[in-house]
Amino acid sequence: MELKVSKNGMIMRRTTFDLDALRSFSEGMECGSFARAAQRLNKSTSAVSAHLKKLEEQAGAPILRKSGRGLALTEAGEVLLSYARRMLALNDEAAMAVGGTDLEGAVRLGFQEDFSEHLLSDVLGVFGRSHPGVRIEAKIERNAELLEQIQGAALDLALMWHHGQQAKDMEVLGEYPLHWIGSREVDLAGETPVPLVVIEAPCRMRSIATEALDRKGIPWRIAVTSPSLGGVWAAVSAGLGITVRSTFGMPASLQVRSEGLPALPSVRLALRRSEAELGPVCQRLHDIIRQSVQLKAP
Repeated sequence: MELKVSKNGMIMRRTTFDLDALRSFSEGMECGSFARAAQRLNKSTSAVSAHLKKLEEQAGAPILRKSGRGLALTEAGEVLLSYARRMLALNDEAAMAVGGTDLEGAVRLGFQEDFSEHLLSDVLGVFGRSHPGVRIEAKIERNAELLEQIQGAALDLALMWHHGQQAKDMEVLGEYPLHWIGSREVDLAGETPVPLVVIEAPCRMRSIATEALDRKGIPWRIAVTSPSLGGVWAAVSAGLGITVRSTFGMPASLQVRSEGLPALPSVRLALRRSEAELGPVCQRLHDIIRQSVQLKAP
């Protein structure tokens, strides 16, 4: 803690948060366990515990509370976590910019449509500023195309939804709930059969929607079929039906709707790679994508 004397002579407390402690805190919340965070950071659990205690002293308030057998964020903890992720991202960008100017080459990146507007510009902007000597080739595709290109080594990295068992060539970045999403302006609650706006088959989200309705015996109809997510969002915004999606990249004109509709599962977000071991260029991009997801996750 640093003390600063103001113009009127009052002594003010100025806190400088410890970045290592913030990283332990952020990693612990991402992993869902501070023990797992300690392993990822190559630290002892006692060192991570000391970091949490230090943060609470610096914040002047508890940041964690007991919740059942685990821990949950306090209100102060929620605020601090948001700032911690932004501070760490800026710190890591600065470190990469200083130490990565000598990186050269090319990297091929694939993004699932949900993230094309939500994350792509941030990722390319940060990476481009840090590594001006690296050329990026970016593609926006559906999940099936991304998987095919990763497996065929036509892409180096791909951010995509993952269904099924975890593979060796991927890192799961999080698990996010799916929602029924509809227009803010047009209320379709109670309409039967339920009008669905979907992407052309094969599409896992489409299957999840129809299977969930079938299990509850709720009739449905395909109101609009689109080859792209942009078309889905446009049709839902127009009130032509509802869709199933994560809230990643959901337009402001839409909202989550659940009236009379069945519960939906969660889906995992994965960062897949074409090679078991990443080179320095791909590893840098991998790290930036991971940080951006942390910052932008709903």
